[in-house]
Amino acid sequence: MSSLTFQNPQLLWLLLLLPVLALLKGRTGRPSSLIFSSVAIASQVSKNARSRAGAFLFFLRLLAAALLIVAVARPQLGRGFTEVESSGIDIVLVVDLSSSMAALDFSTDEKNLRTRLDVVKEVLEGFIAKRPSDRIGMVAFAVNPYLVSPLTLNHDWLLRNLERMELGLIDGSRTAIGTAIGTSVNRLRELPDAKSRVIVLLTDGENNAGNINPIAAAEAATAYRTKIYTIMAGKSGNVPYARLDQGGRVIRDRAGNLIFAGYGPSQSDDSQLKEIARMTDGKFYRAENKKDLSAIYNDIDRLEKTTAKLHQYSTYEELFLWPALLALLLLAIEFALSSTKLRRLP
Repeated sequence: MSSLTFQNPQLLWLLLLLPVLALLKGRTGRPSSLIFSSVAIASQVSKNARSRAGAFLFFLRLLAAALLIVAVARPQLGRGFTEVESSGIDIVLVVDLSSSMAALDFSTDEKNLRTRLDVVKEVLEGFIAKRPSDRIGMVAFAVNPYLVSPLTLNHDWLLRNLERMELGLIDGSRTAIGTAIGTSVNRLRELPDAKSRVIVLLTDGENNAGNINPIAAAEAATAYRTKIYTIMAGKSGNVPYARLDQGGRVIRDRAGNLIFAGYGPSQSDDSQLKEIARMTDGKFYRAENKKDLSAIYNDIDRLEKTTAKLHQYSTYEELFLWPALLALLLLAIEFALSSTKLRRLP
């Protein structure tokens, strides 16, 4: 936000003297230097002096004086901005990208099918928007972990990377929860100034890949004072799925709509997720629809609150040079005209 201020505003009162000078001077200009024997002729010469040299040149001098007063008052263009200091909470959002996230059981409308991942991304956008002062990173995982974004306060950049996260980005044939937790803990411990470290892990399956046991990864998280909230997403039983291509990407029709592929099993053991949350002083959740998922992230947002510090700054750009230069230009014009075209005869 920009604003115009003056370093010496009291000097602007001098501008009130200029109308007084104009009234005293009037529009008569300087009296003519020629001597005439006839009063009528002298009157006509006086009129010319008023209309040209008297009025116009005097106006230039007054305008130049006004600009010089403004320059001496030191006009400044102030630009204020607010800087948000990090709240001290570092959060890594961990999202399952296995092929089971193509299930359509989170869809609220049969004519507007949406995968579990589509709904998760939408809810995460709202969660990120509520926490502008937190450093937030993101890790996607399936067979292997994938760093979507390192911890950052640039949430616009984080959201752009979230939007690009799709099924098929990595091998989604299996789920390596332990490896995902280990990767997230490593990211968090790289920033030792954090007051609080949080992992929010969302998955719809159980650990069946990777060389790190989820419980061992949770122990490492505890060693680095990292709290883990775990979320089991999806309904159990036979659920609808979207059609995928050979690369694990979602197939859409010409209108951009998902294509229903049929029903498939959705079963998972949440005992490990419950234990991970317990070990790290976190909390376990289960979400079977979008409403549940939104409520879960709202609850985590409420539990992990801290006050951010705001710092307000102002920078000023000096503008006195411009009215001063314009005043000198007007004085130069006045001098040139009074010496040439509007020259007064001696």
